Amino acid sequence: MATSLVLVVLLGLFGLVLLVALITVIWGVGVYNRFVELRNRYQNAFSQIDVQLKRRYDLIPNLVEIAKGYLKHERETLEAVIAARNQAAAASQRVGGNASDAAAMQGLMTAESGLTGALGRLFAVVEAYPDLKANQNMMQLSEEMTSTENKISFARQAYNDAVMVYNTAIEVFPAGLVARMFNFARAVLFEITDPGQREAPKVQFT
Repeated sequence: MATSLVLVVLLGLFGLVLLVALITVIWGVGVYNRFVELRNRYQNAFSQIDVQLKRRYDLIPNLVEIAKGYLKHERETLEAVIAARNQAAAASQRVGGNASDAAAMQGLMTAESGLTGALGRLFAVVEAYPDLKANQNMMQLSEEMTSTENKISFARQAYNDAVMVYNTAIEVFPAGLVARMFNFARAVLFEITDPGQREAPKVQFT
């Protein structure tokens, strides 16, 4: 009788352990899938930034080419813009659309800060050349640049919001245990590294 009772108790405990294990596995799978979903979401948000950055990289050489005919004594400024543009484009290629690469993302943000500063200096110089400001091609490009800068700003905000949700999800307990087990690393916010260069370059000519 006693043996039967012990056996029943052991079977009950075994069943309880199996139930707990099953619940844990189901929970873990759900948490894992949630992390994948959030990672895909911020990766997709970054792809929207990437599209607009490439659009800006394409516009800049045209902008410099038009300005070159007027800014004959500002060669250093124009060369600085092209150099910064090339560095940013190369940094963007290193990221390759994969915002999970923290080092590459940091390089892109640094390069973008340099480009933003170089563009700001160029447009400050352009303000002193009325004929260049009135050039139809320059005015059209300035409008396209303004539109692109605004789209970059909105896309960056959407990306950073998605990153914050993802980072919070992988850090809270106990879900963070699953994140560490499957190497879900923190994502990097897309921020301008120099506080003095956080604003988009002003491209409206008055």
